[in-house]
Amino acid sequence: MRFDLIKCHGSGNDFPLIDARALSLGDADWARVARALADRAGPVGGDGLLLLTGGDAQGRAFGMRMFNSDGSESETCLNGLRCVARAGFAATGLTRATARLKTSDALVVRDAEIAPGVFTVRETAGPASLDVAAWPMHVDADPIVEAPLAGLPSTRTFTAVAMPNPHLVAFVEAVDDAELVRVGMACEAAPDWLPNRANVSFVEVRGTDLFVRTHERGVGLTDSCGSAMAASTFAACLTGRIAYDTPTTVFNRGGLVRAEAGADGMVTLSGNATVEWTGSVTVDLESGEPGDLVIARRHDEEIAAWETLRTGM
Repeated sequence: MRFDLIKCHGSGNDFPLIDARALSLGDADWARVARALADRAGPVGGDGLLLLTGGDAQGRAFGMRMFNSDGSESETCLNGLRCVARAGFAATGLTRATARLKTSDALVVRDAEIAPGVFTVRETAGPASLDVAAWPMHVDADPIVEAPLAGLPSTRTFTAVAMPNPHLVAFVEAVDDAELVRVGMACEAAPDWLPNRANVSFVEVRGTDLFVRTHERGVGLTDSCGSAMAASTFAACLTGRIAYDTPTTVFNRGGLVRAEAGADGMVTLSGNATVEWTGSVTVDLESGEPGDLVIARRHDEEIAAWETLRTGM
């Protein structure tokens, strides 16, 4: 089957994006497509697969589904949502909409450019939840705010936040990638106490700004994770490291977003939705093998605008 593609990224979190509004594939097929197209060794590569889905009678103009590179489906992906919102705006002619996610909604708005030539979307998601029983996480404490977790290979304290996908956030003096991977892989093993796994972030507080490094569920160590940046912003406010309702810049290996968290758990991120190229690719739905990739247009001017911002961080 041939799919039209948009290759895009939000803060360096890169994805193939498919307009699936007129497609009727089942979940198993989409999981195979995700594994084929998000494979870094394949013709496209990415941190997952984004789908633009249709609106509904409840006022949602369009929706998003996100499949991780291992084929599992995530509750949300805020870096990806900005890219889907851009595609949704183009499809509907809107510049402001409510988007349907797997288990929640989000408000998305075309925002002023964070840098010249950088298409920017503001998204508001939440409320963040501290109810770990809903993950589920089978531990003695609920909520978990700066507490150790006996099932992890770390003595650090963690704050557990759902955005609505599950996140464990630890504040550190300096990020140690090897330690982060060890903790992330312990969660990725889906132990009895954490059957649905979790994203794990180590966060450095840099004045009023944050630097976030994440081991993402279903992906691994990633240069950027939007929901992790949102969860980390809320956790930093919750623990008194930064103030609620205060603009914060959140950095990661892939770039940056502007963030703000409220005491009500709502978190706003404003960041790029950059298109790298558009084209098409085939995927054999029986074997799950990708085939011929055709790139119709490269968006070099957008790539250059983003790189100018990123390299100036």
